[in-house]
Amino acid sequence: MRNRYGITFPFDGLSLLDQRPVVESLPDLGYTDLWSAESNGRDGLTPLALASVWAPALRLGVAILPVYTRGPATLAMSAATMAEAAPGRFVLGIGTSSNVIVERWNSTPFEAPYQRVRDTLRFLKASMGGEKVTESYQTFAINGFRMGFIPPQPPTILVAALREGMLRLAGREADGAITNWLSPADVPTVAKHLAEGGPDKELAARIFVAPTADAETARAVGRFAIAAYLTVPVYRAFHEWLGRKELMQPMQDAWVAGDRKAALAAIPDELVDDLVVHGDPAACRDRIQEYVAAGITTPVLAVLPVGADPATAARDLAPVA
Repeated sequence: MRNRYGITFPFDGLSLLDQRPVVESLPDLGYTDLWSAESNGRDGLTPLALASVWAPALRLGVAILPVYTRGPATLAMSAATMAEAAPGRFVLGIGTSSNVIVERWNSTPFEAPYQRVRDTLRFLKASMGGEKVTESYQTFAINGFRMGFIPPQPPTILVAALREGMLRLAGREADGAITNWLSPADVPTVAKHLAEGGPDKELAARIFVAPTADAETARAVGRFAIAAYLTVPVYRAFHEWLGRKELMQPMQDAWVAGDRKAALAAIPDELVDDLVVHGDPAACRDRIQEYVAAGITTPVLAVLPVGADPATAARDLAPVA
């Protein structure tokens, strides 16, 4: 597992079908994984279905499908179908997402997040094991659902987890966890709670990378990404838990006041350098290996737009480059 190396897909700046040559090149470059996401762009599964044909050697993961935005049975069917399309190669990441995506964009109450993830995880494991499920979970009830087919191999299931409770749930009941927006120095804090559930749990992390030696450009792009994420309540709480409350407070205050320009300006270089990998490609690869040495089993690169086209960025950041 420690030899995994992933990249986020679809890539910016290309239409979906035009990305086939980039995807096809990834295994020869040393990539083992291709990971999608789902927020306000392409959905989390359609790109992976295409990639399952384009590059059959790659493991395919989604980080994440929110547990609120599909009904439990629909989520189970979607995951099982993807597992059938890529037998033994599909990783289902589930999690709460955020109040912005769930409430503002999908008009669904963002309630009891821990319980909803726990209940969804238990339902998915039962339904994809072929059981007929009739169960009153704490956050929803299922009455007589049985999957119409069983995938040849059930998907690996990872839980999106930032703090203790969700990390421990991922360790106890899932195959591992997906985390996000952390530095190499933060990894042991996260990993120790996951490991309470047992050994050999996967810990995937999306790592934001700006492959440019122009530090000013990298930090400017990084500030936009940090402001977009770390002002969301779940990420704000995560970084306060990690000890960054004082460092982030000026940004948070300006953001709450509605002054976006001041919020960006208030993000210190120290925070950007902690959370965004940047530099020439060799320096970026070295920094990514710091995450692996700290306990990340699956680094998943998320390349920020700093000039290089997707094919060049993927080649330059490849582990065998």
